[in-house]
Amino acid sequence: MKRSYTKNQSKFSIIRAVIIAVVVSALPAMYATQTSAAPITTRSIVLSNSAGAATGVGYSLTAAALPTTTTAVKSVQVQMCTSATGACTTPSGFSSASSTLVSQPTGLGAATGWTVNTATPGSLRIVNASNATLPSGAVAINWAAVVNPTAVNTTYYGVITTYSDSAWTTALDTGTVALSTSAQIQVALTVGETLTFCTGTSITGQNCGTATGSLVSLGNGSVSSTATGTSIIAASTNGNTGYSVTVNGGTLTSGANTITPLTTGGTSSIGSKQFGINLAAANTTPVVGAAVTGAGTAAAATNYGINNTFRFANGETIASASGPTNANTFTIGYIANIDALTPAGAYNTSLNYIATANF
Repeated sequence: MKRSYTKNQSKFSIIRAVIIAVVVSALPAMYATQTSAAPITTRSIVLSNSAGAATGVGYSLTAAALPTTTTAVKSVQVQMCTSATGACTTPSGFSSASSTLVSQPTGLGAATGWTVNTATPGSLRIVNASNATLPSGAVAINWAAVVNPTAVNTTYYGVITTYSDSAWTTALDTGTVALSTSAQIQVALTVGETLTFCTGTSITGQNCGTATGSLVSLGNGSVSSTATGTSIIAASTNGNTGYSVTVNGGTLTSGANTITPLTTGGTSSIGSKQFGINLAAANTTPVVGAAVTGAGTAAAATNYGINNTFRFANGETIASASGPTNANTFTIGYIANIDALTPAGAYNTSLNYIATANF
């Protein structure tokens, strides 16, 4: 059977062929527009906070310079995507809906007139429809108040594109930057109550680890001179009301014989039975002891901090600090005097210095 065509049918076929030809010929031009953008090199985006779901985050875009410098830039977009290629899917939780521009960008041309556009929450955008100045120099754009993607330790990508129009349609330059959220590492430190205290006859600085010695030898008693010796104590604490150090024990004793303690304080008197201590800085009668050292705030107790005045009373406070303090080292000066009737013998005592911190 022969198929016949009317004149109208023939015209329709011609028109359809023309439409198909137009569509096919348009495709290369469309892809050319997408792929003609020049690559932006030396580009980066720095986040002020990489925590997943963090809010109020700053996104700072920098680039050495734009490759296209002969056309004015009127808009810029950084589209956030879950992958670097293919269709762009916005990372879950990311939002630029409340983003702001920290300052006017540099390197894009006009120094003023740029504003943020938040119509597309998945993209960071700025626009300046009136910009007629060509781009020049290093580029810097700083957004604030951005919300990070929800997932932690996850990579996402920012596709950067500059446009010659204010509608984000005619691309000039482009580049992609990899970003990542991260899990925040919590670092915890517990500081307990501390009291560091040591005694000895020698110490380096305020380091209790160097304290050595436990015997203070006063030598031989004499009715014509005062026997002297020294020991040290060092202390520090973080106690709210500091610490106090007491001296505990008895006077010098040999069997039933004793050296009279200076229980109410007094000066050294050669030829009298006396035993006492102090923590004074500059004794001259006799010369014994040394000034307190260290960065702490502790001080000798009033009764034990007067030059040339010695005292010994069991249980009395000899030094204290009123609040938390770094270490101090005190030199304790000892004196012993005898009279002509003091019985011969080996006189000694064991003194216990006790530090108490108040927390």
